[in-house]
Amino acid sequence: MTADRIDRAAMDAVLTTPLLERIRDRAPGYDEANAFCHEDLAELAEAGYLRAHVPQDDGGLGWNLPTLSAAQRLLASYAPATALAVNMHHVWVATAVQMVAGGHETFGQVLREAAAGEIFAFGISEPGNDAVLFDSTTEATVRQDGSVSYTGIKIFTTLTPVWTRLGIFGKDVAGGEQPLVFGFLPREASGWSTLGEWDVLGMRATHSYATQLQDAVVPAERVVRRLPTGPNPDPLIFSIFSSFLSLIASVYTGVGDRALQLGVEDAARRTALTTGTSMDQDADVRYRLAEAKMDQLALDAHLRGLLVDIDAGAAHGSEWFPRLVTLRTQATRTARRVLEAALHIGGGSGYARGSELSRLYRDALAGLHHPSKDDSAHRTVANALLGPLQ
Repeated sequence: MTADRIDRAAMDAVLTTPLLERIRDRAPGYDEANAFCHEDLAELAEAGYLRAHVPQDDGGLGWNLPTLSAAQRLLASYAPATALAVNMHHVWVATAVQMVAGGHETFGQVLREAAAGEIFAFGISEPGNDAVLFDSTTEATVRQDGSVSYTGIKIFTTLTPVWTRLGIFGKDVAGGEQPLVFGFLPREASGWSTLGEWDVLGMRATHSYATQLQDAVVPAERVVRRLPTGPNPDPLIFSIFSSFLSLIASVYTGVGDRALQLGVEDAARRTALTTGTSMDQDADVRYRLAEAKMDQLALDAHLRGLLVDIDAGAAHGSEWFPRLVTLRTQATRTARRVLEAALHIGGGSGYARGSELSRLYRDALAGLHHPSKDDSAHRTVANALLGPLQ
């Protein structure tokens, strides 16, 4: 294992080159047909990838967070939409790892069930809810037996065709000091349905449909946490934010990795008519590629360092959330910048609808919409610097 705690041998044993090449070969077809990545997910599950971060004692492979991040970054360089889809499952597993390590055993069910083959999806985002985890427009009703029924709409429910456990939360209609109720909805439960279509610009193979909840019941044993509204220091908030933001950043770092690789290949492939030499000898092209590489190197250091800190439980205190939102923001921005450089270098062919660079650029634009979005990230950092608005 390297100094940054990444177990390369473990990664290579699961994400083999033949597997990754098959995944890359299927990516254009999924995008063109707007099809879910069923074959990719089946192969990844068979290889053990969906239980990679589950501790060995719970039946998993026992990868740490830096190794999982590196694997997601690698997978994204082959198929961003597939990596983003499986990312949401990994986020819940990573959240559960942190919660169980902190003594919150109710989350142990996530680890045991992920090891047994259950697929977890993220049902948190809601239309018009810019408070994200700190409030909810979904109504939660606690029943006499301790189960909770939920009524509301969740958007961007990635893995819609295949999830077997949907992590959701809502606001207790009875109020109280801790009205936000978190739980895991089994797919076999009644009261949920898929809304609308998933015909979008990029990341099409994720099939992140909206989900309608109408008295969808989470059994009492699957209700895992109650929280107050508003920002609070509960460990679940940190576990979700740190897992989500670091793994999202990993995916977009992988997109930048691939964009830079394609830019280098195109520079070597193309020949300038005016000089008769390949474009990799052109001073402007070399500058543009060097700038893109600098961006990727800065992001690489940022991502690796923060992952080690999360894994080690570093004491950043109030600095944690500014660090996390900055990482996600820089990762998605960098992916777009590197892709623009590669598109400049590749010429007009990269603008064709079927080109890999065109698809990657469309995929990268999804980063504009992931929490914490740009304006929210800036509010977080501004509040840390200047205090809250009066």
